[in-house]
Amino acid sequence: MKITLAKTAGFCFGVDRAVNMVLSLAEQEKKVCTLGPIIHNKQMVEILESKGVREVASPSQSNGGETLVIRSHGVPKSVMEEAKKNCANVVDATCPFVAKIHSIVGADKTPILIAGDEKHEEVIGIRGHCLGYSAVFKNVEELKEILENNPNFNEKTFKVVSQTTFNEKIFKECKIFLKNNYTNAFVFDTICNATAKRQQEAEELSKVCDTMVVVGGRHSSNTTKLFDVCKVNCNRVFFVETAAELTADMFKNSCHVGVVAGASTPAGIIKEVIKTMSENNQNIEQLDEVAQKSFEEMTDEEAFEASLNELNGNQKVKGVVLAVSENEVQLDIGRGLAGYLTKDEYSADDSVDLVKDVKVGDVLDLIIMRTNDQEGIVMLSKRRFDAIAGWDKIVTAKEENTILEGTVKDVIKGGVVVYCEGVRVFIPASHATLYKNDSFEDLKGQTVRFRIIEIGRGRKAVGSIRSVLREEKKAASAALWENIAVGDKFTGTVKSLTAYGAFVDIGGVDGMVHVSELSWQRIKNPSEVVLVGDTVEVYVKAIDTEKKKISLGYKKAEENPWVIFQNNYAVDDVIKVTIVSMTTYGAFARIIPGIDGLIHISQIANKHIAKPQDELTVGQEVEAKITAVDLEKKRVSLSIRALLPEEETVEEPAQETTEEAPAEETAE
Repeated sequence: MKITLAKTAGFCFGVDRAVNMVLSLAEQEKKVCTLGPIIHNKQMVEILESKGVREVASPSQSNGGETLVIRSHGVPKSVMEEAKKNCANVVDATCPFVAKIHSIVGADKTPILIAGDEKHEEVIGIRGHCLGYSAVFKNVEELKEILENNPNFNEKTFKVVSQTTFNEKIFKECKIFLKNNYTNAFVFDTICNATAKRQQEAEELSKVCDTMVVVGGRHSSNTTKLFDVCKVNCNRVFFVETAAELTADMFKNSCHVGVVAGASTPAGIIKEVIKTMSENNQNIEQLDEVAQKSFEEMTDEEAFEASLNELNGNQKVKGVVLAVSENEVQLDIGRGLAGYLTKDEYSADDSVDLVKDVKVGDVLDLIIMRTNDQEGIVMLSKRRFDAIAGWDKIVTAKEENTILEGTVKDVIKGGVVVYCEGVRVFIPASHATLYKNDSFEDLKGQTVRFRIIEIGRGRKAVGSIRSVLREEKKAASAALWENIAVGDKFTGTVKSLTAYGAFVDIGGVDGMVHVSELSWQRIKNPSEVVLVGDTVEVYVKAIDTEKKKISLGYKKAEENPWVIFQNNYAVDDVIKVTIVSMTTYGAFARIIPGIDGLIHISQIANKHIAKPQDELTVGQEVEAKITAVDLEKKRVSLSIRALLPEEETVEEPAQETTEEAPAEETAE
């Protein structure tokens, strides 16, 4: 069985443009809703729904903050005005060929006759732009009836347009009738070239095939027209939406099967239909656009390579900007074709704002990605032109070992992706940061400096951020050693911790803060005070230029608890303290963090006690009087007894000696 696929099967320009607009908004994680189905294809609508895109029947159903997308079929002028008035964001995805009809019928109050289906969204939209009388007809008979019921049409001028997906053969018959009977009729050929071409191919294929398969949505007008065209010439015509509807009986005794698809049928569905039909057949004539990858399906590397390999003088063009919207730019490239540049093909930077960056009248350097002569459309790319122009700079930078600057666009498994001069450069994880264990997750969106370390096949570039950082660190280190002095202060970053201290990068050189220098209080581990990655203020305590070692201080003099104590407390002050530990000769009480005072057992109560635990417990808060301070030995003596009422005081036998707390028991 021979299978022939029509050359123009699949998305037309208008549908492709509308779908890409919605997908682009969804990928930007914006809330999106479409006014009715964006196209008449259930499967594509379901794909959009899976990406969070919902369908609304009117602008009033759009929620605050949502972007409302006008479907490719267009809407009446009143609906568009309502949308712009009530919705925060409106994106017009009306097919340019439909918009052209809107401008024709809305130019004046001339009566309008429309060839099409009056219930179809496109026709409803067209009538909504008419300023005067309008009527719809499906064939010559209905056209005659309208004209006979309106005798005035014999005297005054009227316009005739068609739905873009109208049957070309029927419209041709209508044009002949008007030419022979109504010289005052201005007839506009508004059937989309893509529709005409599809119908022409469907007619040709159906004449030579014994079986025809029409692929597309059953609510799609242009797909239904293809079915009607095929039925005229072929007895076995099957209308399917997906490959799942195909059965073996459809092709029983078939020698030659033709396949056509509507302008709103995704390429993926067409491919699946062909694949299912051809599992046991090798004699297949496939459509180039379906069998081969398009730029949209290629990876960045594949598309870039294809651009370079296929580039010739005729593909480089200059375009003059005619109009700018949020997601695309329309340009004049001087070839009688409508040029379009999408946001994705303008720049690799997702945050670019076309409305701010591009102005009407700007001249842009571009390359032609795809041309459709039948539809009069050319798709352009500035991003790929910039990439091609920037490749020489990348190669030169590798040869001369020069430093480049670019923006990190993506963080991927194994490294980061940087765009420089429009070229994609991969930075492996081992070359993305200065230190091996540093995270590179936070590099996304940052501007980085790097070198090209490898140029691979397929024009792939590999770079290194680390080589630049190491060089910069080495230069900073040399400058620091030339000027550093004891007492210098630095803002540094904690790079690592050990049991005996913390290493801090003070600008190309690592200095060490000993654990004893991290806090005025006793700590067991540096992590109690600082962590790796912390930004800290340090000062130079000592320098060993011979061994290239720097000792740093972290504790601040003004935070010394003895300085704080001396400034705020004095002998005879009555203060609240907290019992923190007890010994046989007394109890230690916390005055402020870092300073504990001793309450001798004889100063705990106004009576004799055998041990401190008879009167006190750890954690108890009591009032005590400062009775003595020895700043040299860093000791403070406290007394609870001194605060007891005189009449309750019981005389204690005089003590010949007073037991003193060992130095190691006092807190400094």
